[in-house]
Amino acid sequence: MSAPLTDQALEFQIRQRPLPRHVGIIMDGNGRWAEGRGLPRIEGHREGSHSVREVTRAARRMGVQALTLYAFSSQNWSRPTDEVAALMDLLCEFLEKERAEILENQIRLQAIGELERLPRFVRTALEKLTEDSAHNTGMVLSLALSYGGREELLHAVRGLAAAVQAGELSPGRMKEADVERFLWTRGLPPVDLVIRTSGEYRISNFLLWQCAYAELLFTETPWPDFRGRQFLECLGEYQTRERRFGKTSAQVKNGHAKHPGDVAGSKGAGSKG
Repeated sequence: MSAPLTDQALEFQIRQRPLPRHVGIIMDGNGRWAEGRGLPRIEGHREGSHSVREVTRAARRMGVQALTLYAFSSQNWSRPTDEVAALMDLLCEFLEKERAEILENQIRLQAIGELERLPRFVRTALEKLTEDSAHNTGMVLSLALSYGGREELLHAVRGLAAAVQAGELSPGRMKEADVERFLWTRGLPPVDLVIRTSGEYRISNFLLWQCAYAELLFTETPWPDFRGRQFLECLGEYQTRERRFGKTSAQVKNGHAKHPGDVAGSKGAGSKG
């Protein structure tokens, strides 16, 4: 049996093949990781913040254009009050600690979701770092906070209805690109890969529109143990997939299979939409 590749060799191998432009990650398993070690659940979330740092670094280093992390769902508000409060404190702490690295590495931070539900002190920290990193031209790091895919689609429907009422859109001539203008992820490239950690096999209301043609990858590794190496391995697995988008294998080999999101008019990671 051959020895596993070093991180450097694995990175070199991955760079030789096409990378996903936009990766979404459902960061699952923090609480169970902590409980399995007899620790308070928040300690799992704290350890998971180190994984966020390592994975973000790896994605930026490898040239991924956009990374979207499912940090707190709309449904997570129903968790115990003390856990939610601790998560908000941890989020604010993360934003303060990672500020210098985000700015130095030309990462553009944004948050998506029902942000008005977040505590004022969290929104203040988010808005400050979002504003200060707005002109960065490297990878876009999106934190999905108080986020839900159904909630996002409802938000888009309301925007579309208002545009129709104002005479800006005709219902009979509406296109996918019109819908995407009202999504919280507008301006980002299509999602190519979604990773979920901790052995759960569902997408849990994450990027429902955007996941239509994404490759889905589920790993047993809980998020606190998912670091840069595991992210690289997921990129390698992605590169073994044949993405057909409704075409045949022959058409793929002849270069005729394009992501429908490109046709719909996605502007790419450099655009704010």
